[in-house]
Amino acid sequence: MTLMHGMRTSVLVVAVSLLAGLPACTTSPAVAPTHASSGATLPALIAHRGGTADYPENTLPAIEGALAHRADVIWLTVQLSRDGVPVLYRPKDLSALTDASGPVADRTAAELARVNAGWQFEAPQAPGVKPYRAKPVGIPTLEDALRLIPRNLPVVLDMKALPAAPQADAVARVLDALNAWPRVTIYSTEADYQSAFARYPQARVFESRDATRQRLFGVALTGQCDAPRAGTRAGFELGRKVELIERFTLGEGRSTFTARTWTPASVQCFRRAADTWLIAFAVNDEATYREAACLRMDAVLVDSPETMSRVRAKLQSTSLDCTPQTGDDMR
Repeated sequence: MTLMHGMRTSVLVVAVSLLAGLPACTTSPAVAPTHASSGATLPALIAHRGGTADYPENTLPAIEGALAHRADVIWLTVQLSRDGVPVLYRPKDLSALTDASGPVADRTAAELARVNAGWQFEAPQAPGVKPYRAKPVGIPTLEDALRLIPRNLPVVLDMKALPAAPQADAVARVLDALNAWPRVTIYSTEADYQSAFARYPQARVFESRDATRQRLFGVALTGQCDAPRAGTRAGFELGRKVELIERFTLGEGRSTFTARTWTPASVQCFRRAADTWLIAFAVNDEATYREAACLRMDAVLVDSPETMSRVRAKLQSTSLDCTPQTGDDMR
């Protein structure tokens, strides 16, 4: 995020710095997902792309690994194959992760199943070692994944690729066929998907990233709360890098800092609405998990369910220390 509005950007720096000094815990009651198996104040673990740090992302082995490590929710990334089948893959080009190249939309689902989605994956404990070159793992369909995941476990589907309408319709057909609407929530950084899924009254959809960002930074800038509607699902990074650009007569000054987006004030703002579900993205170590827990976030998006399940188990066995921390918002 780059801010280029002179005086107004200075206000943001001051506001975020002040909010960072507030106590880490909020007295707002946690709205725990019904599936959460953790303690009352510990956020549920959402396996990002099935656990992108542990196994090749968005693959069936990743899902199996996330389940083995007791993830509470599975987050999967969806694109559409050439023959209109929802499949699990994230980047624009197959060459980013696989032994193939070109867009996902150029190949059929059957062809994608024969692509090695683990080609670029490096073993977590052995950098440079690529174990899946010797044991290929294909790109699965959304149906494959939903049949593997227990029916009582929630799933978040992150919609990639445009246009949105054809993919939304294809995903809806799969969810209809498997009666999976009750356990699925739709997310996308592309606002077109909120509109595309509006045609399906049974769809549960995150509010747009732009709307969440506006609420979070609105609290930081003005202290005013634009509360969401009841039942809102919202996700954003716990900390967000911001570049501040100040314009002067003889030039400009630039500085980068990490703004704390989810804060006691912003969480309390969202909690003014009933039945909200709040997720902190990019929580991958004990310190940030503790911070999310003290904020009473409902869930955190983690890259390694294996690592973060150990962190949660450790915190479950001890009392959670939410003593206010001193210092500014820089990391």
